[in-house]
Amino acid sequence: MRPPPGHQPVLCAEVLRLLQPAGRPLLLDCTVGLGGHAEALLDAAGPDARLVGIDLDEEGLKQARRNLARFGRRVRLFHANFADIAEVLAEVGSPRVDLLLADLGVASSQLAQADRGLSFSVDGPLDMRLDRRRGRTAANLVNRLSEAELADVIHACGEERYSRRIARAIVAARQDNRIERTLALARIVAGALPPAVRRARRGVHPATRTFQALRIAVNDELGNLERLLEQVPGILVPGGRAAIISFHSLEDRRVKRCFARLAERGEATVLTRKPVPAGADEIERNPRSRSAKCRAMERTR
Repeated sequence: MRPPPGHQPVLCAEVLRLLQPAGRPLLLDCTVGLGGHAEALLDAAGPDARLVGIDLDEEGLKQARRNLARFGRRVRLFHANFADIAEVLAEVGSPRVDLLLADLGVASSQLAQADRGLSFSVDGPLDMRLDRRRGRTAANLVNRLSEAELADVIHACGEERYSRRIARAIVAARQDNRIERTLALARIVAGALPPAVRRARRGVHPATRTFQALRIAVNDELGNLERLLEQVPGILVPGGRAAIISFHSLEDRRVKRCFARLAERGEATVLTRKPVPAGADEIERNPRSRSAKCRAMERTR
């Protein structure tokens, strides 16, 4: 199991244990990223396995092609949204797969790119689009939504209890100048929080939840996840397995409820009574894995 240089796929050992890829012919990685999970799955599945990889990030896909080049024609990669999974599989010519994996996290390499506007620690344009071909940017939302709409987005997608204060501060600031840069927005958000709250959140940047909320809204992450989950039972063969790695409660709750509904209808067996977290060793090696949780299910035979 060799992750690409500088890339550490989260919960990789746990994913292999839950999915049991050995001998399974067709694998689907809905968020192939730089190819770390895909490489591990292919190595474990055996020489006859094929993998279909999907990702919104065109730049990441270019790197994934290089990292997975040794597998040759066994890998097909698509620049697509995993909500459109049925169309991708139709193009492959296989409407059902044996394994499905989705890692819902944002890659460290994406956070480090200032021009993506995903980080409150690096100055860059307020973009936040994972697929830069289309869609509204975070700057569009920050500068055009009403105060009430901004507060709703920050509360619903960031679970930020001070969403109204933050929205009020954003609207006041944009009266003077359009908000275009990440650090400018981060300063506005930090200034909107009471000093006692900033002290209580020591170690967590005051803008963390607001940036999460805007990213989720820009990319319709929760809507796309819902559309993926609706399709999971239909694209897994009997006995096929799915694993989904989430990084916050908004995602995890949706995965949990979906798997529970499928189990109640007799369409699936839930393999994880509780979400599987990263171990202490992995967290020490890769701190971003601290918030990762994996849930898995098996399609009823």
